[in-house]
Parts: sequence; C-alpha cells; structure tokens
Amino acid sequence: MKKSFLILIGVFAFTFSAKAQDGLENILFADISDANLLTEAYLKPAAEGFIYGMSSGWYHTAKVHKTLGFDITIGANLSLVPSDKEIFNVNSLNLSDKITQNPITSPTVLGSGDSALQNGFEVTIPANSDPTINNGIHPELVRNFTMPDGFGDDLPLNAAPTPSVQISLGLPYQFEATVRVVPEVGSDDVKGKLFGLGIKKEITDWFGPLDKLPLHVSIMGAFTNMTVTSAIDDPNDNGVTITDGLGELKLDSYTVQALASLNFPFINVYGGIGYVSGSSSLNINGTYELEYSGGLGQTYRKTLVDPLNLNYKVGGLTSTIGARLSLGFFKIFGSYTLQEYNTVNAGIAFSFR
Repeated sequence: MKKSFLILIGVFAFTFSAKAQDGLENILFADISDANLLTEAYLKPAAEGFIYGMSSGWYHTAKVHKTLGFDITIGANLSLVPSDKEIFNVNSLNLSDKITQNPITSPTVLGSGDSALQNGFEVTIPANSDPTINNGIHPELVRNFTMPDGFGDDLPLNAAPTPSVQISLGLPYQFEATVRVVPEVGSDDVKGKLFGLGIKKEITDWFGPLDKLPLHVSIMGAFTNMTVTSAIDDPNDNGVTITDGLGELKLDSYTVQALASLNFPFINVYGGIGYVSGSSSLNINGTYELEYSGGLGQTYRKTLVDPLNLNYKVGGLTSTIGARLSLGFFKIFGSYTLQEYNTVNAGIAFSFR
C-alpha cells in the first residue's frame, strides 16, 4: 500500500520538479493576485482530477461480504483530462494592468508540453508604486517570465493517476466497511498520508423476490482525506531566491452511490450511480526574494512570504459500469466512470467469504 501511495506522491512532486518548477516560481514576479490566478488556472486539472480519482474504485460488486469476510483490493484510477482543461484562456482571468503583455492561451499542468508558448508575460511595476521594494522608492521595473510547460504527454492517456488500495470487511446486518489507510510515508523532500472510509449496505432483500436472483443492490458512502507536501528547491539562476520553500496539497473527496451487480460463478457485471464532491487546497509556503533590474546596473529586491493559496471545489453526478472476473478467491476487475473527469479503474482483489 505504501509503495502504491508513493506513486501519487511522486505525481505531486513532479509538479515541482525541474520541468514544472521552471516557471512556477517565476510567476511570482507578477502582482501577487495575478500570480494566484495564473497558478490556480495552471494547476486546476491536476487538483480536480485527483478529487475524482480518489472518489473512484471503492467497489467491484454490490454484494457485501458475509460477517468477517474480507477482501484486499489493489487498483489504479486514471482520471482523463477533458480537452478543454489542457489549456486555459489567459484573458478570461482578468489580470491586473501590471501585466502589460500576455499570450491568449497557456497550457495547464496536464496539457501538452508541445503547446508551450513562444510569447511569455511581461509585468511592469510603475515607479515608486510598490512599498515592499526599496521602501517604495524605485524606478519603473519591467520583468518577463513564461509559464511552465504541461507534462500531460509524460502521463498515461494524459490523465491524473491515483492508486486505490483498500481492505473491506463484512459486518453484521449486511453492512461492509472499506478502509484506505496510509501512514505518513516519503522522504524529507516529499511525503504524504491518506485516510479513507467507505460504508456499504446491501438492500437486496428490501425488494422481495429479487433476493432469489443473482442481482444484488446496495447503497454506499465514502470519503477520502489526503495530505502531500513537497519541498520547493531554490533554482539559483533566475532571479528568485527561495528559503524553506514548501508546497502543501490537502484533498477531501466524498461520494454517495446506489449500486447494483449481477453475480455469476465466474463473472459479474456491476454499476453505480450517485454524486461526487470534494475540495482541495494548495499552499505555496516559504520566503521568496525576487530580483528586479532597474537599469544602470541597479538591482531591486522584493520579498514574499507564503505567497500562494489556491482552492478548488468540484461536484456532480457520477455513473459507473464495470465487470469482474472471478478465479476462486482471486478477482480481476475493470470499470469506466462517467463524470466531469471520466475515470478508468482497473485492478485485482483477493476475496474471502
């Protein structure tokens, strides 16, 4: 389970690797409100895709285990990025007039690296307008920066991947509990932890004669909480000095669904319909010293502390169709979920009773 969770940590850390970071810290040269808007738009599909991915993969049958029966499930979710989420319209962000030159569109973090723009941004700080620069005494300062590329081409199917490792236990009265737990793992540079809990209640016998058929019906609710932190290194070569740089991602996802499955000896077909919602926040903390050239060899510096605070929310209907092959206690399953970020789920399970 820890190794699978490290995959997700690695995806988040990659956002702050040399490829993505070559530009993320440069955004801070813009006005702080503009920097938040640009970074929020750039990271949006990853933040939203993680929510949809963590809300998926909770079941591969509507039938619950007998009391104390259990299964161990190892799976993976790929939340497919909609094509309109691969780029964002810069003009729609209503940036301040300090941005004196900008492209019309820019790739998001899960966009194509080939869509990197030739033209970057230009930010102009009017003379003596910023009290945080040399006590407000400075000439007009101009700085150019570019947004980082997307790295969707480096991911499978241009999707946000999330692991799904869990243990389910049958309880009395046709209840079943599913737990996802990963204690804090990682290194000094990147670490994370996760907790999720799902409850499923089979209600097949509520429908009278249906309990004589291979059809099973249940209802389910689940939530996941995840925290990942990643160190942000000092690039040392672009006019930005970073001290104690840290990116912190917090994610909460929720889902409520009605499930049904047709269970036969070697195969079952299952599906669900319901609602998914969630939120995520990304804070970029630390001290960032920005260096501006004022001409005539003069250098002006501006210091920002904990500059970025980004928040995302999603919500909408979800529906799933899938199939599971049973080879004794060994199961192989796969499903496809229709939602804002359509999600592919596949995996294996070891199921007893």
